[in-house]
Amino acid sequence: MASTLVKIDIHLIFHIKNTGITMRDDDLDRIFAYIGGTIRSIGGIPIEVGGMPDHVHILTSLPKTMALADFVRTIKAESSKWMKSIDGYYHRFAWQEGYGAFSVSPSLTEKTVQYIRNQAEHHKKRSFQEEYKLFLEAYGISYDERYVFSD
Repeated sequence: MASTLVKIDIHLIFHIKNTGITMRDDDLDRIFAYIGGTIRSIGGIPIEVGGMPDHVHILTSLPKTMALADFVRTIKAESSKWMKSIDGYYHRFAWQEGYGAFSVSPSLTEKTVQYIRNQAEHHKKRSFQEEYKLFLEAYGISYDERYVFSD
């Protein structure tokens, strides 16, 4: 083939560092917008960015020129650095090192968007830990309970 054609949609989930501070509710929209802008700046396509004060869900198309680990590392580093610059409240803000990345088929894009938009409703029923374990189990990912949520 003469061209490289790629469309890989991923649902990313990552959490704040347990020893850090949470994002303030009033700042969530602009933090999510900044993350979306970062994704665009590195060649990705943000489809939906949302979450809760302690974690983020991102539905995105990956850039064809960047490995997933580098993509996530850039999103986390840029957003954390920016948050520290906008308000002294965030001077100790940090994301946990790990993340979850789950493939999303085109037929499930809208369902995933709605899931991300309805995070507040989901978390009335289950904690982040319960939610994350459900993803791991649904995708058949084995994990060690002792380390999956540690910083």
